[in-house]
Amino acid sequence: MNKENGRANMKVMVVIDESECSYRALMWVLDNLKESIKNLPLVIFAAQPPPKCNYVVSSAFGPACICPLSATMDLFNSVQQQNKKVALGILEKAKRICASKGVTVEAITEAGYPKEVICDAVQKCGVSLLVIGDEANGNIKRALLGSVSSYCVQNAKCQVLLVRNKA
Repeated sequence: MNKENGRANMKVMVVIDESECSYRALMWVLDNLKESIKNLPLVIFAAQPPPKCNYVVSSAFGPACICPLSATMDLFNSVQQQNKKVALGILEKAKRICASKGVTVEAITEAGYPKEVICDAVQKCGVSLLVIGDEANGNIKRALLGSVSSYCVQNAKCQVLLVRNKA
């Protein structure tokens, strides 16, 4: 944390995606940390997940299965560019929300597995506090699949704040 004029200033990063819980996290920061982020831009981060190249095969003799598709580079690049467009659109929406509250932002997007690129961005940007909206997926699903928020709590090199849905 930087000390400037006796006031604590944190570099805060909010992870944003198309989910309602990520926008709830953004609004929580804007409502509750405005004084802390007054002298530093709020970092808004959107991950661009890697393309998933799968297809489904159905059979009249048994259940359908998902098989990996050997994607051409053109298909891979096309999906990757589409993911980037989506991420940039999400960032634009978040920037408009922040501007309406008088908060300056630094918008960042990276391609890769979300949990890994988020933790990498924390280090690259020198973030003091990472804020993530926590989707209520349930303990069984979280145990089997893991979650981005759980990974970040364990691996981010800063404090992590999970903003949960109001019950």
